[in-house]
Amino acid sequence: MATGNEIAATLRGLVDRDMTFMHICGTHEAAIARTGLRSILPPQLKIVMGPGCPVCITPQGEIDAALDLVEKDCIIATYGDLLRVPGSKGSLESCGGDVRIVQGIHKAVEIATKTKKEVVFISVGFETTAPTVAASILGRPPENFSILSCHRLVPPAMKWLLEQGEAKLDGFVLPGHVCTVMGYEEYEQFPVPQVVAGFEAEDILLGLVMLVEQIREGKHRVDNAYPRAVSREGNLKAKKIMYEVFEPSDVEWRGFPVIPQSGLRLKKDFEQYDAQKKFGIVYRRVSKHSACICDRVLRGIAQPTDCKLFGKVCTPRTPVGPCMVSHEGACKIWHLYQVKNL
Repeated sequence: MATGNEIAATLRGLVDRDMTFMHICGTHEAAIARTGLRSILPPQLKIVMGPGCPVCITPQGEIDAALDLVEKDCIIATYGDLLRVPGSKGSLESCGGDVRIVQGIHKAVEIATKTKKEVVFISVGFETTAPTVAASILGRPPENFSILSCHRLVPPAMKWLLEQGEAKLDGFVLPGHVCTVMGYEEYEQFPVPQVVAGFEAEDILLGLVMLVEQIREGKHRVDNAYPRAVSREGNLKAKKIMYEVFEPSDVEWRGFPVIPQSGLRLKKDFEQYDAQKKFGIVYRRVSKHSACICDRVLRGIAQPTDCKLFGKVCTPRTPVGPCMVSHEGACKIWHLYQVKNL
């Protein structure tokens, strides 16, 4: 197998014009920053980050809904990354309620079996986590258990980004984790070069070579640079379970408007586990007032260091926006690895 330096040399020999590619995965951004990969790329090639952090794209209205559930004396179970994301009236960490960090929905269900109180799992994530949630719902958890579904689907967001044309993108590095579950067939609808990539530096560099080759050929398709984990059809069993329990819905993304069919809600047969309906929770759209530019970072039109709050008012200890909270958030990643403006 070619080394990273060899692949980078090949890449430098191929790039003969300005090219901008977007990845949609926080783990890709972490790998790129950790390895300093941008420093060995041809100066004409730019990688921008998109809405690849599920915690970061969860809108403030959904965080506020979780806080409303705390006020209803529910036990809230959630992933640690979501704990410090600011809502309009604080965060789950600072709310003073019974909020517990869990590694997955199965632990939240376990909590519900040991209490008479209502337990709500804040169910965030892309297509990667939704099948495990669906499997637990099919197992018919206790009556005192429900979920607040904050799941998102990647392809509708890509469609929106391409339609807006804000970032002037030449292609996409597709999310390896999501494609492991979903495959890449549904991405073939987009008329731009795309590559599924893994998470080692060599994986990402190989993906970039494949993207550049498509551009030089004047073609667009979905290439697979991660065949050891991803197939075109994906995990058929996981997809079947997911769509047995969930159906697509129109939802807002942080930094985006409402994107049609980009969320997942529980089907009617499973509504008893829908915390939003069970407790009469209304998602409120919250207007942005902060100087935080997380919304622009998520759309690929700004870098974390473009923000005047970055590393000053906004740090991992005192986050202003969600991109500085999550381990998959671009701002936290750039702060951790001391990435400079590129």
